[in-house]
Amino acid sequence: MAGIRDEVDELVEAWARERSDLDLEPVAVFSRISRLARHLDLARRDAFTAHGIEPWEFDVLAALRRAGPPYELSPGRLLRETLVTSGTMTNRVDRLTARGYVERSPDPEDRRGVIVRLTAEGKTAVDAAFEALLEAERLLLADLPTRDQTRLASLLRTLLAPYA
Repeated sequence: MAGIRDEVDELVEAWARERSDLDLEPVAVFSRISRLARHLDLARRDAFTAHGIEPWEFDVLAALRRAGPPYELSPGRLLRETLVTSGTMTNRVDRLTARGYVERSPDPEDRRGVIVRLTAEGKTAVDAAFEALLEAERLLLADLPTRDQTRLASLLRTLLAPYA
């Protein structure tokens, strides 16, 4: 919007004074993305804390919830969904099992493997945390019309495409 200024404008202007030889458009874009990411991280933490779960717990529980009934995945699939190491995932599943949010069962297709399944308690926890997260994200987007939100999502998709 015309007339709206932020700290990034001041940052870019300062760099322009000092380094007028450089194209500063990337700073104008990525400094704002970085600041927005910080606000999103804080909103996520608040939403999850209000429901008694940690961000890493949400990531695992959400991967299971998105899998659909019966809300189960192999540990390998959980690794791919959450981008953590095998040792980290084992620790996370152990901790979530202790909280009653997931349970392990033998993999019927591989006697050596296990399946991690979301419990009813885990489903309740992740659903409540997800609803709180969506509300927090809606607040972050509140000043941006729906049409612009759709456009922004499309632009960000294009920007992220080479990394997918």
